[in-house]
Amino acid sequence: MAYSSSTRDFVALSDLHPNLARPNVIGVVIGKTDVRGFPDRKNVGSERYTFSFTVRDSPAHFINVNSWGREEYVRALSESFRVGDCVIIENPLVQTKEAEREEKFNPVTPSCYKLLLSENHSVVKTSSRYEMDTGLLYLLHLPVKDPQDYYSLGDIIANGQSLDGRVLNMLAAVMSVGEPKYFMTSDKRKGQRCEVKLFDETEMSFPLVCWDNESIQLAQSWIPRETVIFASDVRINFDKFRNCMTATVISKTIITTNPETAEANVLLSFIKESAQSGALQDKMEEQSKESINLETIVDVYTVEKLKEKAFQSDRKLDPAYGIIYGYISTLDIDDNTSKVIRNRCSICYLVVNETSNTCTFCRDISSDSKSTFASFDTLVDLTDHTGTLRSCYLSDCVAEDTLGCTVHEFLRLSENKRTALKWQLLLERSKIYFKVTSPPSWRTRLKVNVLSCKLADPIEASQSLLGKRHWK
Repeated sequence: MAYSSSTRDFVALSDLHPNLARPNVIGVVIGKTDVRGFPDRKNVGSERYTFSFTVRDSPAHFINVNSWGREEYVRALSESFRVGDCVIIENPLVQTKEAEREEKFNPVTPSCYKLLLSENHSVVKTSSRYEMDTGLLYLLHLPVKDPQDYYSLGDIIANGQSLDGRVLNMLAAVMSVGEPKYFMTSDKRKGQRCEVKLFDETEMSFPLVCWDNESIQLAQSWIPRETVIFASDVRINFDKFRNCMTATVISKTIITTNPETAEANVLLSFIKESAQSGALQDKMEEQSKESINLETIVDVYTVEKLKEKAFQSDRKLDPAYGIIYGYISTLDIDDNTSKVIRNRCSICYLVVNETSNTCTFCRDISSDSKSTFASFDTLVDLTDHTGTLRSCYLSDCVAEDTLGCTVHEFLRLSENKRTALKWQLLLERSKIYFKVTSPPSWRTRLKVNVLSCKLADPIEASQSLLGKRHWK
């Protein structure tokens, strides 16, 4: 149905009220959550499913829409449209919203109502972009918050941990979009994660983390170094694991791609100027090292030289990559599993509290939507003929490759088998790829992350040690 030729058939969002009989509305989808299942209190042992989305029909008016019902109905409805699509909603129930309770987990809207969809009475149809009114398309580029009400990335970093847990708005450009990574949570649910690197005039690399399929799909459409986003109501946290500030897309978040605002145009001009000067290319090359191909790492070090160069330097050490031909001299995997495996939050990926098994950084997320997953996270000592690097990080998939088993396979091993596994790895000459950075203020030793650890070829090891290269 064409919006421009049938406006008389639709009720404007600004005119909605609960007494309307069989209203029809039209709007563009500006936000959407994933489908979630919850225990059905009326039918013990079964689940009800739900998802929500936000539609807009004018610059000043948008409203939240909720759908509840059987899994088949809810999933089919959710998969029928995406953010950016135009939808026609026939016969929704108009209900007064409880703003204080509902807007804790949903986008804040100017409407005092919400729409509820019924499987038996409501219908949602999509219109192609060809059929859409240009006025609706324009709404996709208008932020839902004051375009001047945002933090720059530099402001967030400058305020540091004082913003930990806060929900705020951001305007930034996209530097890079990571590949989605998939995992299984501890309660056997499938999860996914995607990290986007943002930049602006004040900061050249800031992580935005997406955990839901909808925001990940949206992020995959962004063009690095060409796309600007206005993200309303993202959660800011201090990531202790990486020692940096991060932003996370939550259920309240609405992201406007390439907003039509003066502030966004200024940032877009900065992107173009930086691209012409070569500054962005330099930064992209630096970031590419985070997912570096191990074959490109060729510099060989001894432990002694690594320590010597690091602590003789009078400036902060830039991240460096290299190879050590040595062996794991400490590997405590047969004692206490808490020293080997840690639970991480499926929302923010941080290590959760061991006693309560809850994440201290996700207090504003409903307990129904939180879960954790088990991940290898242990410390090992690396030794060669010149010395020892203590407390190096061996974690996640690198630990799985090194140990030759997944977390769940490891947990099924008996204590004797874990001990046998340990002695298969201890004191065996290995080719160890690593990333090293300067220690943070609370740590006196170098921070070393193991990128790969496999048995070394004896001839290759001896030849490399004879002709090894060190830092320049």
